Amino acid sequence: MKRVLGVLRSPVVKWAFLALALAFAAYFVGTRWNEIVAALARMPAWSPLLALIASAVYVGLTLESWRRILHDLGHPIALRPAVALFGVSQIAKYIPGGVWNIAAAADLGRAHGIPARHSVAAMTVALLISLVSGVGIGALGFLIAPTPALADWAWLMWLGVPLLVLLVPPVMNRVIGFAWRVLRLEPLETPGGMLSTRGVGVATLWAALAWIVAGTAVAALAIGLGAPATVHTVIQCIGGYALAWVIGFLFVIAPAGAGVREVVLAAALAGTLASAEIVTLVLLSRVLLTVVDLGFAAVGGAETRLARRRLRAAK
Repeated sequence: MKRVLGVLRSPVVKWAFLALALAFAAYFVGTRWNEIVAALARMPAWSPLLALIASAVYVGLTLESWRRILHDLGHPIALRPAVALFGVSQIAKYIPGGVWNIAAAADLGRAHGIPARHSVAAMTVALLISLVSGVGIGALGFLIAPTPALADWAWLMWLGVPLLVLLVPPVMNRVIGFAWRVLRLEPLETPGGMLSTRGVGVATLWAALAWIVAGTAVAALAIGLGAPATVHTVIQCIGGYALAWVIGFLFVIAPAGAGVREVVLAAALAGTLASAEIVTLVLLSRVLLTVVDLGFAAVGGAETRLARRRLRAAK
């Protein structure tokens, strides 16, 4: 088992997976190019625009969830420096490995007076909350609006619903404490060694809203490509995207869930859209979210440079 894990952690394997995912993506796009172009031509302008705006709001809500945890750890941070720190660090998630954005946040946090261990703790806890809420919301979405392609996995969805209990602040605090003991990390320097009930609750609320908005972005694209403009479609997209993100994240050798997330999202929408439209949707969804990530990084980089100039001018 150790040998297997060692192979999976190998940078060569991770970069090879990225190359393979890109190769498959290029193949699927190439074989359906004419259909994709036709689907894009039929798509109304409001659809990708709304999806882009919703994607930006989604990233902003995940930022707020992380910022709430950081505040609870004793490091309140204003919005502008928060965007600088969070925006730049998130670009690292596109590097194979799955943890580089946490490492980047720890390094960048020092410039804002945040100890590395607290930066790591804040990003890790925010990620844990995002994962648990993603599983719960994804499972609920599927059970409310099931899709034929995932019908055989319905039993697994039912197992995901009880995980919503983990989002109750006292329960989440116990999960965090257990995780810290297993990982042999120093206790969090907060009253009682844990996060406050209010802090965990607010962070969870932001994370849950983030999933709803992210799914709405996918729904905007789906409806623009011909899916029925119904509540069923929206719920299907919310649940499908949440599950796709969680599975893509857990498949650690895929940078930013590349390839895996798209396959799961396509399965979640099977039967709602034709194959060419699904390919168009998953590609557009990935492109728009990448554009948003790059936008946050650009704003964060600009804010960092301005902060350095203000610091030099004050000396």
